[in-house]
Amino acid sequence: MLEIAGELHRWAEQGRDFAVATVVAVGGSAPRGPGAALAVDREGTVIGSVSGGCVEGAVYELCLQALADGETVVERFGYSDDDAFAVGLTCGGVIDIMVTPVAAGAPWRAVLRSAVSTAARGEPVAVARVVRGPDELLGRALLVRPGGSHEGSLPYEGSLGGRAELDRTAAAEARAVLDTGRTGTVGLSEDGSHCPGGLALLVEASVPPPRMIVFGAIDFAAALVRAGKFLGYDVTVCDARPVFATRARFPEADDVVVDWPHRYLRRTAVDGRTVLCVLTHDAKFDVPLLKEALRMPVAFVGAMGSRRTHADRGRRLREAGVTEGELARLRSPIGLDLGARTPEETALSIAAEIVAARRGGTGVPLTGSDAPIHREERERGGAVAA
Repeated sequence: MLEIAGELHRWAEQGRDFAVATVVAVGGSAPRGPGAALAVDREGTVIGSVSGGCVEGAVYELCLQALADGETVVERFGYSDDDAFAVGLTCGGVIDIMVTPVAAGAPWRAVLRSAVSTAARGEPVAVARVVRGPDELLGRALLVRPGGSHEGSLPYEGSLGGRAELDRTAAAEARAVLDTGRTGTVGLSEDGSHCPGGLALLVEASVPPPRMIVFGAIDFAAALVRAGKFLGYDVTVCDARPVFATRARFPEADDVVVDWPHRYLRRTAVDGRTVLCVLTHDAKFDVPLLKEALRMPVAFVGAMGSRRTHADRGRRLREAGVTEGELARLRSPIGLDLGARTPEETALSIAAEIVAARRGGTGVPLTGSDAPIHREERERGGAVAA
């Protein structure tokens, strides 16, 4: 739901009633993961997607029905061997979709409106919704902020621990998911304990976009900036040479910084999602920069250069005190082997390696392979029972 927060916020500000369909679990090969959302208002306007087209028509009708009767439902969609033209996923996967009306009188309306408003402003927030459990809890929601404060409640009066304990536990679980910046499902017991039990919560996290910092204001950097923006990164270009590091040369970058790369890296904010791409292939820049970078808890550190440059760089880094374990984090020469020649092709090669590192991909062709295409969906353990 939070992936379409901007549009939903506008609808909420306009006073529209709408229903939101959210993928809450997947099994096998499915086109979109948990958190993917589609919304329909009373006029029949549609935003978002839950399956890339496979089941959109059926989900559209479910949204209209939810607006009519005010009920939250969870429906399962999968491929039918008996009727390949039936509503389902021709890719062979299974998805569970929760459809929630967000209309006047809905007990979760205020919480969901606050969640999409917060996400639309670019502020970190998580929303936890019950996707499996007693009927009276289905769709109930908590909004959780980084500091631990929360809005809403899961008013299950039958809980042995009471409403407050269940809310505290759900908020703690949601905050943990928010810290990762990802969307996931957590299990709770109905008494509010952390042990998986009768409740399942889908926790959607919305955080500012991850950072990509490109060091070296060269022609390859301009193409990589465009690729980084396409992938959803907040992109900074940094170079110590003011004649090259200009806004005119990198109009699509979010920021252009003139500073020595290692000095800028020391003072700027990075986290476990940050990607660092070193394109300078100049030892006086590379060595002090990579010495800093390889000791930081970032997602990806890559450096451009030939095999000879890579060998020389490794020798210099070892002399500077970088350990073998730290060097093992360095992806150099940066990029996958696509036979790239132009700046755009090289940027594609680098972007492909970043995606593979983030998602656990191998980079090998899918043709001729029997391995699942969406491995992370297999590892999540299948769909929630509807």
